[in-house]
Amino acid sequence: MKYSFTSRIRYSEIGEDGNLTLPGLINYFQDCSTFQSEAIGEGVAELKKRGCAWVLSAWQIHVRRYPSLGEAVKITTWASGFKGFLGMRNFTMETEDGEMLACANSIWSYVNMETGHPVRAPKETTDAYGIDDPIDEDFGERKVKMPEADFIGEPFPVRPHNLDTNHHVNNAQFISLAGECLPKNFTVRRMRAEYKQQAHLGDVLHPLRAETENGCFISLNDEKGQPYVVVEFQ
Repeated sequence: MKYSFTSRIRYSEIGEDGNLTLPGLINYFQDCSTFQSEAIGEGVAELKKRGCAWVLSAWQIHVRRYPSLGEAVKITTWASGFKGFLGMRNFTMETEDGEMLACANSIWSYVNMETGHPVRAPKETTDAYGIDDPIDEDFGERKVKMPEADFIGEPFPVRPHNLDTNHHVNNAQFISLAGECLPKNFTVRRMRAEYKQQAHLGDVLHPLRAETENGCFISLNDEKGQPYVVVEFQ
């Protein structure tokens, strides 16, 4: 079952170039999935009662064009499959005229928040979302392998504004933080992110960067060198 909502690009969502930023795009996608979940009775409050949450494992996003200030957009999402504790979800952002601005694939884990372990989503949950065909797009591999780093950034702590209702760093915040480590004037057209572990208030993130012929990799690691997230920007 597909779910859509419409909006206009706000001044608070644009960058210096007057266009929507990548974190802004991700927030639209995330909001769309949240709106759908709330609409079908699978929202934040219901999941909290169960002690469970959908935790993002991976993003793959392709951007054809970043919409500009005031531009009207339509955001759509749908579940494209379920397997065990995993749920696959697609997204699109289009103009009023149907121009495809961006599309994405995402992989989520249904997690028992008390144990921290993934569990199979209830049948009534998967039935409520339904399944539609996946978007016809080659998003590449889900796993993101970090090359040898050629730059080590200054560590920084997780701040309260980085957290979401699950009390860990929100997935869009991770991408925003990783994006701050990119070379100046780097325009992202494709992005892959693999989330490895959760980060909480007070955790310290240690950024590593590796520039390649095709783009740039950023890994935000813990104090032991284990990644919270690895992101490839192209």
